[in-house]
Amino acid sequence: MFQNVLRHAVRSVASVGARATVATPGSASAYSSSSFGTARGPTGPVTFLSEDEMVMKETVAKLAQEQIAPLVKKMDEEHQFDPSVVRALFDNGLMGIEVSDEYGGSACNFMTTMLVVEELSKVCPATAAFVDIHNTLVNSLMIKLGTEEQKRKYLPKLSQEYSGSFALSEPSAGSDAFSLKTTAKKDGNHYVLNGTKMWISNSDISGVFLIMANANPSAGYRGITTFIVEREYEGFTVGKRESKLGICASGTCTLHLDNVRVPEENILGEFGKGYQYAAGFLNEGRIGIGAQMIGLAQGCLDATIPYLLERKQFGSDLYSFQGMQHQIATIATEIEAARLLTYNAARLQEAGVPFLKQAAMAKYYASEVAQRTTVKCIDWMGGVGFTKDFPQEKYYRDCKIGAIYEGTTNMQLSTIAKVMRKEYQS
Repeated sequence: MFQNVLRHAVRSVASVGARATVATPGSASAYSSSSFGTARGPTGPVTFLSEDEMVMKETVAKLAQEQIAPLVKKMDEEHQFDPSVVRALFDNGLMGIEVSDEYGGSACNFMTTMLVVEELSKVCPATAAFVDIHNTLVNSLMIKLGTEEQKRKYLPKLSQEYSGSFALSEPSAGSDAFSLKTTAKKDGNHYVLNGTKMWISNSDISGVFLIMANANPSAGYRGITTFIVEREYEGFTVGKRESKLGICASGTCTLHLDNVRVPEENILGEFGKGYQYAAGFLNEGRIGIGAQMIGLAQGCLDATIPYLLERKQFGSDLYSFQGMQHQIATIATEIEAARLLTYNAARLQEAGVPFLKQAAMAKYYASEVAQRTTVKCIDWMGGVGFTKDFPQEKYYRDCKIGAIYEGTTNMQLSTIAKVMRKEYQS
């Protein structure tokens, strides 16, 4: 029977008292305080973690260092995940973080998902993206919209067996996502889906797909409906895998739907509400991108500082030069600011209050900070930072996607401005 290692770790320390705070930036204990938090989350500053959240963060950090870090370079070069990494994610409960234990999940909160993504991204942003998209889009939609029958059928497998993919984008529908051309035509107690999906993350190995298709084109975007499509359905094929700049281990493929018959009971949520679901749940996903980017930036900085402390020039280590110290301090401050934005957005989501603007801010700013951080780290290291012998060049390649997927930087800025306009006019 499935044993959730992470939940066991959390429970085993639930009665432990407050831990001493250490100075390591971005570490769990740097943000923990038993006097401020509960098992459901802290009541103090947004960076203070509950005991459960802190332990989960530390446990994932250990997992990432011991089981994922040794394989990162290999996976990046081979453009695929090592099977042992994928298995470890399932075995440790990271593919069902917010899924209740009734369905084989870890029964944790949204903030915990963000902490997991952040820790994984410090070591392997591709792995973090894999976990993030699976949890914040696929699992989240299934948890909140699925019927009891759908939950019992799919959530245990999504938590323990196979990954899922969220399929909205198309060749002609990127930022203008709701202009999608994929159709769903009613035929008895089935819908027949036809169309092409593009840029679909995790699709190379996913077992189930949430397909956005228009079941009533005459109604425009109000006809968009979410369908659960299994990989084995006749007429459904996973096509070309993209050769990407970064997060290369994470598979991104084109999907082809050629008269795919989907049972009517596989409609997820309400008919014609797919556009609402996509818009709403992508906001949660954008907080996840923020977590990816702050983890990536912190990981890159953590990998660079030791070099600056050891590298000697003009009789002193590089870190000793005031010009270098000021640059490091600036980057560290920006990472912490991005972390505050991201954690705050996550806490707002958990509180059930509007977080559209905060999610957009977190994604936008964290992505910008990640790009600045990786560029600076390579600059500080000089020639060696430009080689594949050090991880900085990979962090540099991996961070660019943060400004693109789940809504480009310009889309986030537009969202922020629109919300602000409403706030000032209200």
